[in-house]
Amino acid sequence: MLTLKCAACKRKLWKYDKIGKGEVLRCHKDRITRTYQMHQTGDKITCQCGKEIGIDKGAAIKMISKAFIYSGEKRSG
Repeated sequence: MLTLKCAACKRKLWKYDKIGKGEVLRCHKDRITRTYQMHQTGDKITCQCGKEIGIDKGAAIKMISKAFIYSGEKRSG
């Protein structure tokens, strides 16, 4: 389980069940288990501080790699 945080202000965004050892390029919405500080304006996902985190692509959120940090462990699949 990973905890994603905003790279700018360090606020928690959401908890995500990451399967596999690759990069976090997209977050599938059905694997997000808890949300904290996520705002959606149109198709843009932003933190409470205003930093753009990703783009809503329907079933998944395409992540902006420099906009977030994460902690926790990835689940091997």
